[in-house]
Amino acid sequence: MSKTEAGPWENVPSPFCGIGTDDLTIAVDGLTVTVESNGCAVNTPAFEQPVAETEPQINGQPATRQAAIERAAELLRDSNQPIIGGLATDVHGMRAALSLGDATGAVIDSMNSPAAMRNLLALQSAGWMNTTLAEVKNRVDLLLVVGTDIEPLFPRFFERYIWNSESMFGDDTAKREVIFLGKAPSGDASTSPSGRAAQILACADDDLPEVMATLRALYNGKMIRAQKVGGIPVESLRILAKKLREASYSVVTWAAGSLAMDHADLTVQMLCDLVKDVNETTRASGLPLGGKEGDMTAALVSGWISGYPMRFSYASGHPEYDPHLNSTDRLLASGEADALLWISAYNCGRTPPACTVPTIVLGRSGMTFEQPPEVYIPIGTPGIDHSGHIHRMDNVVALRLLKLRDSGLPSSAEILSAIEQAL
Repeated sequence: MSKTEAGPWENVPSPFCGIGTDDLTIAVDGLTVTVESNGCAVNTPAFEQPVAETEPQINGQPATRQAAIERAAELLRDSNQPIIGGLATDVHGMRAALSLGDATGAVIDSMNSPAAMRNLLALQSAGWMNTTLAEVKNRVDLLLVVGTDIEPLFPRFFERYIWNSESMFGDDTAKREVIFLGKAPSGDASTSPSGRAAQILACADDDLPEVMATLRALYNGKMIRAQKVGGIPVESLRILAKKLREASYSVVTWAAGSLAMDHADLTVQMLCDLVKDVNETTRASGLPLGGKEGDMTAALVSGWISGYPMRFSYASGHPEYDPHLNSTDRLLASGEADALLWISAYNCGRTPPACTVPTIVLGRSGMTFEQPPEVYIPIGTPGIDHSGHIHRMDNVVALRLLKLRDSGLPSSAEILSAIEQAL
């Protein structure tokens, strides 16, 4: 991460993509940010989004920052059951959110919890054997992608971690095999440098649980009398099971946000159990894709401070975890929550859910609302407007984010701490 005196920033890490992209070249002219090289469909528009309003608002009207902070504190002080949600922030912002939650007896819940819980419930129920991006980059010979079109979600995943030109062990990475089970890829990033396209075993999302159960049964030598499952020939699944058995280091990957069907957590558990089965005779690992909007950062900081990943409550004076009762959507729909503080520092399109309770928004500049919240304070984006740290999707790497410009926008940690002091 560097900047020449008159030139652009080089080797800039991204807080947006989740997979640890850290090789961007970015030029800054005043408040204008331009990605000059190594951008993608996720990172480029996120970095280049212009600054809009910088002044806070109370009920849609301009206000001073101090007045907005005091009004936010007043709303939380008068609340019996607030929610601190969204949680799209960096490490320091999440620490401040938890401190404020402890002070106000709030429920803590991420905007990406509905997807994250599909993984967490499977992990809590039966455990899993997962790997890191570095291990994938250096070891994988068979990649099985389940129910996920990776390219629009993580555009540079294949470039950086599958078709990398070199690996630590000298393998020819172009010989790696990619198989999609469920969704077909929308682009050609999964095609190898030698031109070999990925194999596609397509089925509907709702059929994935049955397809995964069948694949696991076949791997374990069970008799399957059906000819097709979810439209996929059983013989094709039998061949896939054989490839998993013969691979030196297979990786099963998925994005929980893409598994939008009933009992998705059981599907995740099924594929994690398949990984365990494969490890009885060879090497295999899982790779859950995610990390966008700081959700992995929120979960990890929450874990080391409270002992719980998300969806816990400070209402009793100490953290109490319940992944079902402490859902933001459920609490708002039932009327149990009476205030919402929403944090969204990365994406101005991730606004709070429609609700009737008093709402405080700490959001990226440029947010628009159908109904103005009681308090809106534009905040800076980590990695652009202020420095910070964010965790990569595989948990093992914390990226040090840079301050690229002087926008005058405060960090979420600054505002959250100020609100707590004003209580």
